[in-house]
Amino acid sequence: MTKKQSTLVLRIVLVVATPISLYFVPWLLVWAWILPLPDTVQEQVDEAIGHGLDGIIVYVDEAGKPPVFYASGWHDRESKIPANPKALFKIASISKLYTAVAITKLVSARRLSLDGTVAEHLPELGGRIENAENITLRMMVQHRSGIPNYTNTENYWAAPKETYQENLELVLDKPANFEPDQDYEYCNTNYLLLAKIMDEKLGYPHFQFIQDEILNPLELRNTFRSVDEVNIDDVMSGYHVGHPFDLKTDNMGMLATAEDVGIFLRALNDGTLLNEEEQEIYSSNYKYKHSGWVPGYQSFAEYHEDIDVVVIQFNNTTDPDLLLWNLAEIEYSRIVDVLRKDGA
Repeated sequence: MTKKQSTLVLRIVLVVATPISLYFVPWLLVWAWILPLPDTVQEQVDEAIGHGLDGIIVYVDEAGKPPVFYASGWHDRESKIPANPKALFKIASISKLYTAVAITKLVSARRLSLDGTVAEHLPELGGRIENAENITLRMMVQHRSGIPNYTNTENYWAAPKETYQENLELVLDKPANFEPDQDYEYCNTNYLLLAKIMDEKLGYPHFQFIQDEILNPLELRNTFRSVDEVNIDDVMSGYHVGHPFDLKTDNMGMLATAEDVGIFLRALNDGTLLNEEEQEIYSSNYKYKHSGWVPGYQSFAEYHEDIDVVVIQFNNTTDPDLLLWNLAEIEYSRIVDVLRKDGA
């Protein structure tokens, strides 16, 4: 057991000091954390299925070695199709990395300014979004705008909206959560508006810009704007505890294979995607890793500099209480620990 694991166990022991607190202990998480670390990534991936995830895909890109793919569980539970490491997956908020890169390239090309405001770019929102005249693109990129998050609307995920206007309507005329640049709050509305601003500036859908400036140069042929552009059988099924149906046909943004996300993330981190000026702009505004969640789909993408490894993890089971999100984080952490142990 590692020191980090021991600390977690100690905290949990303190929590369970009374009978009433014992009822609330997430024993699944405790067990997943304290199990002896397996010898291989595949064993850890298989272990995740035993803890309640329907399917999992892991992509490992270790410098100087060919990428390795791992999978376990189901691609389609009902049809008993095994998990496919090359499947398409809804990457959810990992797409914010692509948006941030696109904004960076437009700023570097002097087509946008990070100091431009919402009111300047989308004048129709003046008076409908509080502080629109003072909220800059920089603040939105950094989640420091104070604009309410449309996905925080009550029961949003019971019937998610698909269009820009439908999502925007959920926050129009609502009070700001804080004054611009005075706090931080993760907010999907920020990136909804950044996408719209790019569409208006470019005169065509911003995903085409992402295609031209990011995907094509990296030869990423398995990254798509939506489920409308793909063979639905190539998409990994998604399951939400308590919901009776497969969620793969729901249109919830970008899809990609784990390999495509891994190649993108490696290029973002090693400097091959951005030139020197772009790298400076990007580094001052956004992060180099991300995770994502939409019903049925959880995703993690991170470059680990200490071992020079990119690890992408997709799993296709979610739950209302985010217990499985915490479980997936533990599984990801243990996979990285296995890789560190192998490299030691």
